[in-house]
Amino acid sequence: MGLSLVRAIDQADQAELIGGYEPAGSELVGADLGRLAGLDPNHALVGNDLAGLLEQCDVLIDFSRPAGFEAALAACADSGTAFVSGTTGLSSEQLALMDDAGQGIAALHAMNFSLGVAVLRKLARDAAAMLGDVADIEIVEAHHRHKVDAPSGTALAVGEAVAEGLGRPLEHVATWSRHGNTGQRTPGSVGFSVIRGGDIVGEHTVLFAMDGERIELSHRATDRMIFARGAVRAAVWLAAQPAASYAIDDLLA
Repeated sequence: MGLSLVRAIDQADQAELIGGYEPAGSELVGADLGRLAGLDPNHALVGNDLAGLLEQCDVLIDFSRPAGFEAALAACADSGTAFVSGTTGLSSEQLALMDDAGQGIAALHAMNFSLGVAVLRKLARDAAAMLGDVADIEIVEAHHRHKVDAPSGTALAVGEAVAEGLGRPLEHVATWSRHGNTGQRTPGSVGFSVIRGGDIVGEHTVLFAMDGERIELSHRATDRMIFARGAVRAAVWLAAQPAASYAIDDLLA
């Protein structure tokens, strides 16, 4: 995602890449980000001084791990820099940090920056509201073998939309796994299935199964650049917003 972001910023008229960050000891420190991304040298270097980097930029884009998310958000809060994050696998406590940060900076977190996924969430919410009493609902997601969190952040975001349509909290309806003699399906539950393999960029399907018929809503990403372009678009938008905690729906409104 880091290299995709470099390419997306290179393509964006309203954005300029200042630099990147890696912890001290990383072999990437000192590298030219343009060269790393297969572009011409752009003199934006990978550094290990996050505070110094934030002094030079308006927005930090974070696609890291949960521990990196916390450190980046705290640094942005200290420097007054706007913060965009697409990091997944965050705990509820870490997500709550976004609300706290929004008191001092503009901060936006999204499980997925794809426009198509935003539409999928809306369709899933509406379908759940209409079919929740008669349909068994399952969410199936697939990603590459290197993804470390499951279900994906996007699957959870879609699940939240479905639960909203059902009028119940996701934690009250979700079935996260099935193994052994599980008995019959619990009415009103939302099942999750996870696939990991190959180089799958990201696929999500919401299945509404009824007697004699079913509806499937699917989104398939074939290029990771859709997420990078969406994050850069969010960063450009966020730079002009007042301090608050934002969601992707605010950007698309």
